[in-house]
Amino acid sequence: MNRTILITGATGQVSSALLAELGRRPANVSVRALVRGEAQAAKVRAAGAEPVLGDLDEPESLPSAFEGVTDVWQLAPPGPRAPEYSMNILWAARQAGTKRVVRMSAIGAAHDAPTRNGRLHILSDEELMASGLRWTILRPHFFMQNLLGFASGVAASGKFYFNLGSGKLGLVDARDIAAVASAVLLDESGRHDGKIYTPTGPQSLTLAEMAGVLGRVLKRPVEYVPLPDEAARGGLLQAGLSPWLAGMTVEYGRAYAAGWGDFTTPHVRDVLGRDATSFESFVRDQWPRTMAA
Repeated sequence: MNRTILITGATGQVSSALLAELGRRPANVSVRALVRGEAQAAKVRAAGAEPVLGDLDEPESLPSAFEGVTDVWQLAPPGPRAPEYSMNILWAARQAGTKRVVRMSAIGAAHDAPTRNGRLHILSDEELMASGLRWTILRPHFFMQNLLGFASGVAASGKFYFNLGSGKLGLVDARDIAAVASAVLLDESGRHDGKIYTPTGPQSLTLAEMAGVLGRVLKRPVEYVPLPDEAARGGLLQAGLSPWLAGMTVEYGRAYAAGWGDFTTPHVRDVLGRDATSFESFVRDQWPRTMAA
């Protein structure tokens, strides 16, 4: 049977990697990606997908993009309007007769989550679960790629700063998240229906331990310097994050410092049949080129 997958959030970190994964799709599967303009459309075409215009701010712009779509990758940008954007995606999917939605949620999404992001995501998770559509939800751990934002500081001073204290993280390569999403979207057996996966890496590490890995790979001393919450918030605001995103990031740091992120799961192996990428493998692959940029 011919199938059409629609990717939302198409130019973000995970969705970009997902488009690359779907480049190896079977011949009976076509891929579209929702974009707002030509600059994004060019990136989508380069990834081998068909760009379709639509704006999550304007639900009336979505029906033509969803026409004939059998499967949707639901990813909304983070922020206080994320549930609205997710609602608009789900509304358009149901109007189009879409059969399945694979959703990108957030780690620990729950009504009592310690972050506003987690408390918002549970609203959309539950909306999807009650939709009558087939569904799978991914709630991935902290992305390894998030640490690349510290590369310039490491290059300049050998130090990076965050408010995680000595908390441990089972952090995951975003490309592994994309590989899991691709495997779920391409699977037609139904074995992933009604499942919630939390992709993690294979090991839980403190930021001090991550600094040690960075030092070994980069062959230079690297130090993690813990910050109090308000200092972390000030640095994020100075770096250009909105007050909402800065506050959310600090909330995650506080939760991780208290041990909230000290776990791993076998979900990458369960879905892909291979181990998740280790932090050291990620560093060897990504950090030298980022430092050189």
